[in-house]
Amino acid sequence: MGQQSLDNWIGREIMNDGEISEYQAAQIHVTVGEGNPPRKGDAMPYLWHWCAFPTVASNDLLGADGHVHQSKLLPPVPMPRRMWAGGRLQFFKPTYVGESLKRKSKVRSISEKMGKVGPLVIVTVEHDLYSEHGLVIKEMQDIVYLEIPDRFTPPTKLEVPSKTRELIDIPETLLFRYSAITFNAHRIHYDLPYTQEIEKYPNLIVHGPMQATFLMRHAVRDFGYSVANFEFRSVHPMFVGNPCGITQQVNENVVSLWAVQDDHQCMQAKITLKDTL
Repeated sequence: MGQQSLDNWIGREIMNDGEISEYQAAQIHVTVGEGNPPRKGDAMPYLWHWCAFPTVASNDLLGADGHVHQSKLLPPVPMPRRMWAGGRLQFFKPTYVGESLKRKSKVRSISEKMGKVGPLVIVTVEHDLYSEHGLVIKEMQDIVYLEIPDRFTPPTKLEVPSKTRELIDIPETLLFRYSAITFNAHRIHYDLPYTQEIEKYPNLIVHGPMQATFLMRHAVRDFGYSVANFEFRSVHPMFVGNPCGITQQVNENVVSLWAVQDDHQCMQAKITLKDTL
């Protein structure tokens, strides 16, 4: 599929309804939360909205990797590896457990590039999340498609910029639970033979959004619910087994965070705090 054909998908738009019920909130809480679980009517922690709009598709619509292979929104990019590589979010108002939500999703851009490991396609999707109080979150999501290599060649390791402040255990059960609460059937998170034999990774992959959620959770401990903007980018796969480390640096109202493993960066993130601090 050439760039001209892919460009035909730019501007495609869909609407979805969603919510996080009290029962779902309890499931999310025991997976990635801390403290007391939010009850119906309580404000939800940041990024829990990622569990509110699962892609509901029958089993026969799933591709070999577990993703839906005929999306109503995303273009049919002819590359077999797909990953959520990063994103940028603006938070305007809280979201609440049990409230009805709507999400307008739109393909903003599609670009073909040559990366270090070969050609790739980046699809950027804009999500506008609404509650009865109006626009609550605006999000840009970067989805990267690329070929599967003959063997695993890890990206260049980037040194950890400061002392690790927190260690989070990453067992296989945690990956399974996060896949369950997000209704994500991508096999690299639970199917080790597929992950090693087909996608050529040495071990199961820790979800990027889960790493981002841990980074956000860590920052909220220090700064509370005062986040205006959040951006994140995966720079190296994180694997099941060894702990996920969290490190942080603060410069006025900007908090830089890293998810690290084995003394190298896996995810970079940045939070801009509201001016009221």
